Amino acid sequence: MPRMSEVLAFPDGGYAYLKGGFPYSQGMRAADGYAVERVRFSHLMPLAQGFAAIEAHLARHARPLTALCAVELRSPKPFSMNGFSDFNRGYVAVLERWGLFRDGLNPVARSNVAPQIDPPAQPSFYAFSYTFPSEDSRPSFVVAGSGEWPEGGRFPQDIAARGDLSTAGIAVKARCVLDTMQRRLAGLGVTWQDATATQVYTVHDIHPVLAEQFLPRAGNGGGLTWHYCRPPIEELEFEMDVRGVAFERVLAAQVL
Repeated sequence: MPRMSEVLAFPDGGYAYLKGGFPYSQGMRAADGYAVERVRFSHLMPLAQGFAAIEAHLARHARPLTALCAVELRSPKPFSMNGFSDFNRGYVAVLERWGLFRDGLNPVARSNVAPQIDPPAQPSFYAFSYTFPSEDSRPSFVVAGSGEWPEGGRFPQDIAARGDLSTAGIAVKARCVLDTMQRRLAGLGVTWQDATATQVYTVHDIHPVLAEQFLPRAGNGGGLTWHYCRPPIEELEFEMDVRGVAFERVLAAQVL
């Protein structure tokens, strides 16, 4: 079983994060005195425009760029592993300019998936989350998206049920991803019951795994949102993320 990741403080952003890889952290939790707000764009925003819109929103709310703690992206199609690496370098370069990516560590959690229907022409922002001062005592967190490739495993050899798209194969993939979500929740010191929303990304039928795997762990409190999308890397078939946030809003394009 993969070991629990290290939790690192990021005081400039008002949060702590689970150490991850170069492109993103495994998740974040707001520090005492802060909470998380999630903002979804009313329309997908191409990457450069989305970064500009996030910067403007943070400025309007008197928050530093380092308050950015999670993003949700949409891509035209799943990347090859090399293509994914190329994309990540450009994405992380912006976080580095913003003072987020430091000493090879990335505090910002991320999900990045490819819509099966009406995909964007280029990588785009779907939503972002940031911290703000708050006296709300409830835990505020975002668990980064993960597919059925175990952390630290070989790619693609260690993909769970690699190439198996049967009902049984999807169940194995879902169990692997749920295990990752549960491990990250525990690492952040929260539980499924603290979640306000859970998202699943797949083009395969999830109904067989709902009663057998999802509900026994997560319950039905925060519900489940199914996005008809593929994970960001070729050969992956099932991804999830989880969040527990204080506020959510939809940002209309005309106010960007």
